[in-house]
Amino acid sequence: MIYRSVALYAAYFAQFLKARLAYRADFAASLLSNLVGGAAGVLFVFFLMDGKTITNLRGWSREEILLIYGFSTIAMALFSFVSFNLFRFGDRYIVQGNFDRVLLRPLNSLCQVLFETFNIESLGTLAVGLAVVSYAGRRLGIAFTAMDYLWLLLGSLSGALILLAVFIFVASLSFHFEDRLGVSAPVYNLINFSRYPLPIFHPVIQFILQWIIPFAFSAFYPAAYFLKRPELLPYCYAVPAVAVVSLAIAGTAWSFGVRRYCSTGS
Repeated sequence: MIYRSVALYAAYFAQFLKARLAYRADFAASLLSNLVGGAAGVLFVFFLMDGKTITNLRGWSREEILLIYGFSTIAMALFSFVSFNLFRFGDRYIVQGNFDRVLLRPLNSLCQVLFETFNIESLGTLAVGLAVVSYAGRRLGIAFTAMDYLWLLLGSLSGALILLAVFIFVASLSFHFEDRLGVSAPVYNLINFSRYPLPIFHPVIQFILQWIIPFAFSAFYPAAYFLKRPELLPYCYAVPAVAVVSLAIAGTAWSFGVRRYCSTGS
């Protein structure tokens, strides 16, 4: 059963990839656009903290901030790869009635929504994130070991899953009220806070990003593994557990919403 489901979802991706690459120039332009967009954010941090005018941000060096930013970029790229439909779920699936089609298939409804569309262009953003982590690591004198690479993989995947869980939960709200524009946009904007050290923000914002919408665990705390600040390590090692709990909450909210779903009748 599991093998059959994986094969079907792989077929989803293969079909989408075939259609997306039908216009290769358009795909290349989109990939380049994502790469340039990701690089622009990095350059902003790089030139803002030029080592002359601004040498650190409340005790955090430019290289430390770049490391956190790089982690955030990797997690965002992995999350963006499968999250496209979550941002327009309320309008496309609920208001327009396309969720009826999803429920007619003998497959998990959430997986169908996630795997109907892919953001392949996020590979450009992923490349930027990996390059920034590598650069910042060298500047910080980090000699990456096998365990470090394993944590880079685990921390990035956990961060991406936390982001995914948050937006699955947000999308599940559309089952309960009609929302064409969605509440995803303001929540999405909060991700920008996760790209910088958590302690530089007001305590209220820190509390929200740590315990309400756990974006701090998507980049800041995973990156803390390499910064070796003792006060941060307990939160760092909790990142995979936060990802599991977040997914469990999101999955429960989604299942509850599906049970409450009423067809548009169109």
